[in-house]
Amino acid sequence: MQLARFEASQAAEVQLLFARTFSDAEGPAEGELVGGLVRKLVTDTDPRDFLGFVAMEQGRVVAGIFFSRLTFDTPAEAFLLSPVAVQSDNQGQGVGQRLIRYGLERLKERGVTRVFTCGDPAFYSRVGFTPVSEETAPPPFRLSQPEGWLGQMLDGHEMTALSGVPRCVTAFDDPADW
Repeated sequence: MQLARFEASQAAEVQLLFARTFSDAEGPAEGELVGGLVRKLVTDTDPRDFLGFVAMEQGRVVAGIFFSRLTFDTPAEAFLLSPVAVQSDNQGQGVGQRLIRYGLERLKERGVTRVFTCGDPAFYSRVGFTPVSEETAPPPFRLSQPEGWLGQMLDGHEMTALSGVPRCVTAFDDPADW
């Protein structure tokens, strides 16, 4: 399996991967929503504000992840990990975890110090994420599952509080997505 940075030429294949994966797991409406989110993220986000990574097997994309800038009033190099998809028949093999670790290393090389996500604590704890209180780092919008607001420091320091209003890229600027 080859892990690599997402290339714009892979946009259609990656969008389809996300749409299919989320349709299989949560139904066609969720697949359409997440596929559309990926399209917006890839086409509407300044390249300085997002990074994507893929896992390739035999020339085709089997997993993808995206990180997008998250800003606070407190200066911090922070990114949001979302969304993540692993093709249904490749799930349960550690592909997603390997790809996330790969992406986190690339972010660390770029000087990013904090990464947040909203998801299953049992899964994301395997790749170093821990619960974050809204007092320490509030999410951009009210969460449907507050117990899933997670983060990690990439510089080895302890998570410190970030003040002010958090802002995400336009693709995530809809409270319904949270």
